[in-house]
Amino acid sequence: MGKADTWNDHYARRARSEKWLARSVYKLEEIDRKVRLIPPGARVLDLGCTPGSWSQYALQKAGSRGHVVGVDLAVPERLSAPSFQFIRGDVREIDPKRLLEEIGPRDLVISDLAPKTTGVKSADASRSAELVRSALEIARVLLRPGGRLLCKVFEGEEVRDLRRELSQAFEKVRSIRPKAVRKGSREVYLLAENRRGND
Repeated sequence: MGKADTWNDHYARRARSEKWLARSVYKLEEIDRKVRLIPPGARVLDLGCTPGSWSQYALQKAGSRGHVVGVDLAVPERLSAPSFQFIRGDVREIDPKRLLEEIGPRDLVISDLAPKTTGVKSADASRSAELVRSALEIARVLLRPGGRLLCKVFEGEEVRDLRRELSQAFEKVRSIRPKAVRKGSREVYLLAENRRGND
């Protein structure tokens, strides 16, 4: 077993022992620790929620007064809670206004969406950027003024453009690379804060 495999296994083993649905939970946990992303009572929308570890964590942090909605093409089969609602759908095709009518405004939109990778870095980065734009389109409609958007993106030429697009809707945008991101991965997270209320 190589060094990278051992490193990857650390988070996978820990997730199993702590009963999380996937190792990706530790990325969200680290970001939450840094910026207090999910306060008690938060109303959260989790885009691309399956297998469910981000929704699972959000439910724990938001508590009984909070509400978490997960959207994905695949059902998170091992996740159920009174304050969790699942909507089957493709984030790229969802009508944000209809979604708003169904679930109401949100305090936070989180997205760990990633495209099926081709191995061509520029193509994968471009497809990742399009998923961020889909998340932004949804967040523009569903986030209350002051709300936040956290989304994964693959590093590439379009990240600068994405930051500018996010800045049009949010007062502050920053990049975060959690320690739990796999070594060699090009993924970072863009955190857009304080949703403007004028568009």
